[in-house]
Amino acid sequence: MNEEYAVKAEKIEKRYKLYERNRDRMLDAFGLSGKNKRFKYHYALNGVDFAVKKGETVGIIGTNGSGKSTLLKILTGVLTPTAGKVSVNGRISALLELGAGFNMDYNGIENIYLNGTMMGFSKEEIDARIDDILAFADIGDYVNQPCKTYSSGMFVRLAFAVSINIDPEILIVDEALSVGDVFFQAKCYRKFEEFKSQGKTILFVSHDLSSISRYCDRVYLLNKGEMLGCGSPKEMIDKYKQILAGQAEEGKTEIVETGENDTLEYGNGKAKITSYYITDESGKKTSAIVKGTEYTVHMNVKFSEDVPAPIFACSVKNVKGVEITGTNSLVSHSFEQSAKAGDEFTITFRQKMMLQGGEYLISLGCTGYEGSDFKVYHRLYDILGINVISDSDTVGFFDCGSEVLVCKK
Repeated sequence: MNEEYAVKAEKIEKRYKLYERNRDRMLDAFGLSGKNKRFKYHYALNGVDFAVKKGETVGIIGTNGSGKSTLLKILTGVLTPTAGKVSVNGRISALLELGAGFNMDYNGIENIYLNGTMMGFSKEEIDARIDDILAFADIGDYVNQPCKTYSSGMFVRLAFAVSINIDPEILIVDEALSVGDVFFQAKCYRKFEEFKSQGKTILFVSHDLSSISRYCDRVYLLNKGEMLGCGSPKEMIDKYKQILAGQAEEGKTEIVETGENDTLEYGNGKAKITSYYITDESGKKTSAIVKGTEYTVHMNVKFSEDVPAPIFACSVKNVKGVEITGTNSLVSHSFEQSAKAGDEFTITFRQKMMLQGGEYLISLGCTGYEGSDFKVYHRLYDILGINVISDSDTVGFFDCGSEVLVCKK
């Protein structure tokens, strides 16, 4: 394998035999099924190519059952691929099934040494790390009690602390950063950022798209065992949202020219967003809004078919694709009617600009439910750009308008 790569997988295939009856499984196991095929193949992964350069942080996204965890287990050696080749250049720490390999009758200390040994560390190497592990887990005297007496939160804290403090060259994370309470999660993310700043190679699987957008250099998109693409976080997240909305069929997605931008547009065509713009607090059309003032996002929607309960939505992202805020007519209880073919509506989203100074992107949509099925009638991603003008920014995305008082005693 080329030395610039930390992980490389070529034409990876993982397939399983599915049987309708246990009898068929037994006959096949003993080679008694003859020429009759008593099973069908299910492909968890089908011809997947995957490569990560040293020092990269690469995300893997996809719906449940898309093959994300299967791919990670193959990369870590937990599973053997049916076909294909995997190469790994560096020591891996995998946060997959936290606590796998723990002996519930052992206490915390004993399990730290047990797991460390399973990862290939000597007793002396674990001795050098045990203080950091205990400090990170922060479960107090419970570390001397059998793990079967732990709460679920304490158990995953200890398991995470063991996995995260062994100084790996390649870190693989599968949804594990969401364990524990909010304070422990913050600690996990700080450690994650520390690894990234040290130039470690990181593979990151998560349904938290904001974290994927924030941390990853590139993102792979899996669906039903196949690799649909690799690109920037924003590009792959937009494609993933199409899949989530059930609108990834051929012919339902296109890039349309909308003035200044190339905008992702999709929907089933029962409604169309015909116009959209932003006005400031004086009613003037603009793309620049002064922080602290009111502004309004406008859109017009025309229906070509009857829709039982349309929902009109507006959301704001930063330029990295992190969704920061948004609302819709359902959560605001502002529209709870049906729409008929030929109806046209004007929708306005009026709000106070509390975002920090900078550039943002606005997406618009018309969706709804037909029975229990969620439908996208028309959605426009990143259709409007907005520039927030500010001479006084605080920390984070929002300015809460805090008043700070300091009094000397």
